[in-house]
Amino acid sequence: MEESRVTLHGFWASPYVCKVIWALKLKGVPFEYVEENLSDKSAALLEYNPVHKKVPVLVHGGKAVAESAVILEYIEETWPDRDNPLLPADPYDRALARFWIDFGQQKRLTFMAFFLSAEEDKERTGKQVLDTLRIIQDEALADKKFFSGNKIGLVDLSYGWLVHWIECVQDIVGLPIMEPHSLQKLCEWATNFRQEPVIKENLPDKMEVAAHIRRFRERFASKTRTST
Repeated sequence: MEESRVTLHGFWASPYVCKVIWALKLKGVPFEYVEENLSDKSAALLEYNPVHKKVPVLVHGGKAVAESAVILEYIEETWPDRDNPLLPADPYDRALARFWIDFGQQKRLTFMAFFLSAEEDKERTGKQVLDTLRIIQDEALADKKFFSGNKIGLVDLSYGWLVHWIECVQDIVGLPIMEPHSLQKLCEWATNFRQEPVIKENLPDKMEVAAHIRRFRERFASKTRTST
């Protein structure tokens, strides 16, 4: 039925799209996936997300929801599941989860600066990323298996890109950041997260992700050189 149909517009290499896929899979929500060409965006994507014109966009019953963090909350509220909640039941714990999701959103520019850094800047931007990851590890994760405890929740999904994408980025930049000797607990979390069937079965090929990231970084560097 149209009122219950779920469609996700995405791009295969986007970590923001992947975390929405993970949430839908964890909830057992059937959905149709529409791959977008970001160089030639579909009329449907532009209609459903006229403000940012970006993926992911979730369409449920003909109504569109944009921005990955908002979509994750929508999924949790629309398909509540006592056996597999993605947010804690306790109001205070829910507030903490939302705080750490927002913290990650606010630090996107820190990670992007490292990703796009020139050779002479990578040590400085790398230290900023390391400092941020230590806060996430020590204050948000602490001694838990997952950010939400013993099961994956929205905070884990929000930081899921650390499992796959940051490994590619640090290899391309040429500066290891997320390493067991400096971020042991966060690396253990990454291993646990990656081994969960829903995550493992819905990760894009790492080599293809790395190639995509490298192309994006090279295009950025080329534009920077052209404009200076």
